[in-house]
Amino acid sequence: MAKTSAAPKESSRVERRRDRRKAEIVRTATRLLSEYGYQGMNLEDVAEQTDIAKATLYHYFSGKDELVAAVLEGLTVEVTERLEAALDEVREQSHLEQLRVLIREQVRVLTETAPEVATLFSWPKSWPEAFEGVIKDSRRRHDAVFRRVVGAGVAAGEFDCPDPAVALHCLHGVLNQSTLWLRPSLPSRKKAELREAVVSTAARMFSLEA
Repeated sequence: MAKTSAAPKESSRVERRRDRRKAEIVRTATRLLSEYGYQGMNLEDVAEQTDIAKATLYHYFSGKDELVAAVLEGLTVEVTERLEAALDEVREQSHLEQLRVLIREQVRVLTETAPEVATLFSWPKSWPEAFEGVIKDSRRRHDAVFRRVVGAGVAAGEFDCPDPAVALHCLHGVLNQSTLWLRPSLPSRKKAELREAVVSTAARMFSLEA
């Protein structure tokens, strides 16, 4: 009986070690993909910087494309979860305040918590045709969080923008540019001031009361 009960525990430990190693591989690939792009990233560098043999890498991913897909999916999930978590804190407040919170969190994502997002999604990149659908789906899932709040604000008469779709397109343009304004070298206080300026300015595209 003792051997029988020990087997699941050992299996669980092996799975946890495997999950940790897989996550480490994805983190390394995320950084390299952000720095060098799809064409410049290779499995040799991923293996070396994760301190494993290249052959071992294939125990986790069938090849480069599967690893890149995992990177893109991981970033998409991370960002949308951050946005939804921020939104959960202000569900009972006005749609304008909800939008402000989303804008503020998105700026933090692009400039602090996950700057790889700006590199891989925000700027025009040369992606293989096989990834065009993946990129579009990731952007769609991300943008849906903003569209939901804006749509509710328009329906409630809280937002007075003539064309919400155009306003959303302009909003994402402003957010993408925030990576140029909120540089890592800036003092924390200055970055906080600039972040709030971006939030205030961007929100005015939807409501003059912002």
